Amino acid sequence: MVEREKFDHIEERLRAIEGGRDYAFADMAELCLVLDVVIPLKFKVPDFDKYKGTTCSKNHLKMYNKKMGAYSKNEKLLMHFFQESLTRVVVTLYTNLEPSQVHSWKDLIVGFIGSISTILIWLRI
Repeated sequence: MVEREKFDHIEERLRAIEGGRDYAFADMAELCLVLDVVIPLKFKVPDFDKYKGTTCSKNHLKMYNKKMGAYSKNEKLLMHFFQESLTRVVVTLYTNLEPSQVHSWKDLIVGFIGSISTILIWLRI
């Protein structure tokens, strides 16, 4: 039974990937949370501790801010590379934030922490 479930899951994933040719987004900008990001010429993405959603989200934000401190005035850069500090289900939370609701770093933080809180309540953690 477990093997059949694994097979069904893989088959479902393949259908999702193959269906990508018919994806509803005609414009790549519709897929971006942050538009018009200007990445400095010599910018190198720091090595982040990946946030999995099982520890304090506020501590993760503090550590992210420390690593990105040199770019603290560049909100779009902070917002764009925040996804690089996430893993597992929290990446999905980030990608599901509504772009029309995220105009600043503060909006991103509020939406992100709100999403984490909702998931934890739902999971009863």
